[in-house]
Formats: sequence, structure tokens, C-alpha cells
Amino acid sequence: MKKLITTLLLLTLAWTGSALDQSLERKAEKLLAKFDAMQAKPDKRVPADALRKAQAIVLLDRTKAGFIFAYQGGGGVAMVKDKKGKWSPLAWVKADEASLGFQIGGQQSFLVILFMNEASAKTLVEDSSFEFGGEARGTGGNNSSGVEGTVDSQERSVLVYDDRSGLFGGVSVKGGAVAADSNANRSYYGSDLTMQQILFEKKIKPTDRAKELAAKVDQYSKTR
Repeated sequence: MKKLITTLLLLTLAWTGSALDQSLERKAEKLLAKFDAMQAKPDKRVPADALRKAQAIVLLDRTKAGFIFAYQGGGGVAMVKDKKGKWSPLAWVKADEASLGFQIGGQQSFLVILFMNEASAKTLVEDSSFEFGGEARGTGGNNSSGVEGTVDSQERSVLVYDDRSGLFGGVSVKGGAVAADSNANRSYYGSDLTMQQILFEKKIKPTDRAKELAAKVDQYSKTR
């Protein structure tokens, strides 16, 4: 009886992990679809030259909502390009921020974050979260696009492009923060892997979604 209970428990855990993995696969598919949709819009697309020069890319869904107290969060995937021009496996990231201010409304954003040199790409594996951009909007609009912000003293070391929906009015002094989503990476790959191991050491092989995103980046990197 004890052996049967143990077996059922293991099967339950295996099924739960599998279900969560499939959920992440669907999430990755949605992110890729949003990237396609963004690139199909002439006034929203990330320039081919920027994609071609990028050393790392993050696709991120982000939401913002609230009155007086606004909660902002989201998640997505990251990839890094090696010296041979090959893209790494996917690493899952998260973005969470709570901010105070006179804010009202709601907003959902799809962001493409490009890291333009090796130094900025390395910030993805640092222990602390990486803050990008700096925004101060008085009045929200239904759409906004283009470069969202840059970080550090190097010119255009990080570029952020967005394709927004919804309306958000108020002022937010931070663009957001990106950090490793260890739980998602564990569920996706079935083992404890650090961002360093996934993105730079390539301890695992790229999944089909990673290959698909790499192909899309290469496709959109071609001059139109």
C-alpha cells in the first residue's frame, strides 16, 4: 500500500510538472506571436539594424493597473547571441514593480528589449534585477512605440521597444526591472539551471521555441 501511494505521488508530481511545462510552451508561443504582430506594423517594428547588432533580446509582457497604488508586473523570455552569431536557449525572466503615484487606469504592454553589447547582455545574469529605462508620462495614450529608455553611460547600450494597448495616465519614474524567473526555468527544463548556465554556458540544448525565436530574429534582422 505504501509503495502504491509513493508511485501515485510520483506520477502526480510528474503530471504537474508536465502540465506546467506545457503552460510555459504556450506562453512562449504567445510571446513569439506578439513579436510577429509587432514586426508587421511599420510604425511599431524594431529596426532590422538594431536586431542585427543586438547581443541579447528579451520578449516581455507587462501589465500595469491601479488607482493611487499601481502594481506592475510581467514575464517573458531572454536569449543571448554568442561570438559566432548563434543564439542561446531560452531563459525565463520576470518583471515586477510596485509604484506610488497619482495613477489611474490600466495598461498592457509587449516589450522587446535589446542589449546592444556584451557588457549589457551580462546584466541578465547578475544577482540583482536589472532596471531599464526611465519614464515620466503625464497622459497615457492607446499606443506608444519606439525607444523606451537606455541604461548606463554607454550610448544606446539597451534599447526598449513597446507595442501598447490600453490607457494609463499618471507618472511612473521607473521603466521596470527584469530578473531571472528561477521557478519557470526549473519547470521548463526540469532541473535547477542558472541564467549563466542557460544563456552563456549552454548547459542544455535550445528548445523548438528557442530555435523559432532565433529564426524570427534572423529573419527580421534582414534589411527591408
